Amino acid sequence: MNVADKKRLLREMLFARRFEERCYEAYVERKIGGFLHLYPGQEACVHGVMEAARPGYDYVITGYRDHVHAIKCGTDPKVVMAELFGKETGCSKGRGGSMHLFDVEHRFMGGYALVGGPFPLAGGMAKAIKMKGGDEIAICFLGDAANNQGTFHESMNMAALWNLPVLYVCENNLYGIGTRIDRSTAVLDQYKRVCGYGIEAAQEDGQDVEKVYAAAKKAVDYVRSGKGPYFLELLTYRYRGHSMSDSNAYREKEEERAWSKRDPIIILRDRLIESGDLTMDEYKQMDDEILDEIENEIIKFAEESPEPKVEELEKYVLAENDPWVKGGVN
Repeated sequence: MNVADKKRLLREMLFARRFEERCYEAYVERKIGGFLHLYPGQEACVHGVMEAARPGYDYVITGYRDHVHAIKCGTDPKVVMAELFGKETGCSKGRGGSMHLFDVEHRFMGGYALVGGPFPLAGGMAKAIKMKGGDEIAICFLGDAANNQGTFHESMNMAALWNLPVLYVCENNLYGIGTRIDRSTAVLDQYKRVCGYGIEAAQEDGQDVEKVYAAAKKAVDYVRSGKGPYFLELLTYRYRGHSMSDSNAYREKEEERAWSKRDPIIILRDRLIESGDLTMDEYKQMDDEILDEIENEIIKFAEESPEPKVEELEKYVLAENDPWVKGGVN
């Protein structure tokens, strides 16, 4: 990874952080409704993995903490914010909101609210790729708590049995909502859980984007070469609660302080400064430009975009035979 790539990744991760922080503010301002799960602290995971893959070409699926994944795949941040605002210009026409971003053009195959739901879907995509003889791969991002769902084991078994081109990326942030991993999971090292299926696996520091990239490059090359599925566990930490309704009172402040010292953005920033490839003034200018873009372009676009039309209430949903919608029930 050359210096230009590192500086670009620094900007992308910083943009992701500021984007999510602005989402937080918009939620408090009641401009975003419903559920909202934010990504600060985990930026190195998706950026390192997708840097090793082919964004917009490989198929990507994830859970409900999905804003940054969609943007890294190529979805316009303005369109993502418009979706969070429930506007017609959003990637799901304002119908999906935070947990249901979708952009088939850039092969971001969605964020899903059901825990463990993406596992079999990623396997299905990989099966389709194999049947068509393509060289794409399916990449499934998941949280550590999702691994306790039955779909995890069923999907791992099928992926191994059919030798599918699928990469499972576990963003292990140590918590399933408010439950710490050591209170819910017998095997703490998640990459070890796929050994029973003969799946190649590895664990890496999810706070260092360069380390993530190196591990992901090995994983992506393995899968794309036809050797079968791969499971990559990235050790990371979310700085905010599980969602906006989470007070985050269950975590020790000492633990939070320790992880804040390993901020993925600061790690890369300081490394570039120490090597003489970046100055603090350049970093601050980059930050100012990002904040200006988010406020004066992205937020402005979302606020000025039209609301979905009332007469299209039934569009995109299966409502033809619903008596409640048709007025047949008194």
